[in-house]
Amino acid sequence: MSVYHQRQAELYRRGLFLEYVTVVYNALEAALSIVFGYLAGSIALIGFGLDSVVESLSGFILIWRLRQHGRITKAEEQRVEKKAMKFVAVTFFILGFYILFQSVKKLVLQDMPDPSVPGIIIALVSLAVMPTLSIAKRRIGEQIRSGALIADAKETLACSFLSVALLLGLGLNYLRGWWWADAVAGIFIVLFLIHEGLESWREVEYVPER
Repeated sequence: MSVYHQRQAELYRRGLFLEYVTVVYNALEAALSIVFGYLAGSIALIGFGLDSVVESLSGFILIWRLRQHGRITKAEEQRVEKKAMKFVAVTFFILGFYILFQSVKKLVLQDMPDPSVPGIIIALVSLAVMPTLSIAKRRIGEQIRSGALIADAKETLACSFLSVALLLGLGLNYLRGWWWADAVAGIFIVLFLIHEGLESWREVEYVPER
């Protein structure tokens, strides 16, 4: 095996490792967020947990895609790449429409959740973990020319923004009693998610030939 191919194989292994970390972390984050969100009556925190479920789904998709490397022909690998990019784009839309629905519902019904200190801690931890994972995945995605991995890195970054929205919402509710803050922030995040989903879908046609 040449030095180039050894380097590529190592990059794919790193990409797989990052996706495994993503899936495990998000599974734990989802469980904690949904439990504490239910206890506090917080739609934002429950929604954040469901976002972690979607992120785990995206991670599983990327694990499936990256594990195909070296097992199939280059033409087949390109087809797998396009399928993975479409799946990742769809997860953007699912997440965006869900958050939009929940945010509008919360504003209309004037749902006032109890303050949640555990939720604030979860948001702070996510703010530390998600950007780090996103940067690492995007770097490897660019090196192996994987549009799917780059799109997944963007979704991980989107989760960082959601962490900011969650932190603002829970924090302002805890400090000032502004129950509507997380719903308003969530609507702005939806715009980012839909934009990235559309961009990822359009990029499917420009997957580079290998």
